[in-house]
Amino acid sequence: MNPAPPAGAAPEVAIRAMLEADVAAVAAVERASYQFPWSEGIFRDCVRVGYLCRVVECAGVVIGHGIVSAGAGEAHILNVCVRPEFRCRGIGRQLLRYLLERSRALGMAEAFLEVRPSNTTAIRLYQSLGFEQVGVRRGYYQATHGREDAAVLRLALTPP
Repeated sequence: MNPAPPAGAAPEVAIRAMLEADVAAVAAVERASYQFPWSEGIFRDCVRVGYLCRVVECAGVVIGHGIVSAGAGEAHILNVCVRPEFRCRGIGRQLLRYLLERSRALGMAEAFLEVRPSNTTAIRLYQSLGFEQVGVRRGYYQATHGREDAAVLRLALTPP
């Protein structure tokens, strides 16, 4: 079943808590999206330890996910992913705004994330929401030929 609407159309989506029963579907989205995806075990662990884990559904099908670790006043956005055929339709922005709002509600003062410098689409999204680069983690990501750096981005989470 492919719930993807025509190109450019903004599909109706719902964001809800990720359950252990969603892990296989979430991992499938991850595998379709990245050369070096997270494993089902990583997602299962994130749910079990109580991270802020959310899925995005369209017509009852998981099409994206987001995971945040929150504590000590900081939200760390660990993973944001949308199935390739649903990208550039505002779903990632909607999910990220949701995760940031939930982080604010939890009392977090700042949000951090890492992104591959080669992922210019994601960087543009993050910058449009106010994230600014504050550092670089050398050799952070696995790459086809060795390692790739990560740009570290930060956003101050002002109270609503």
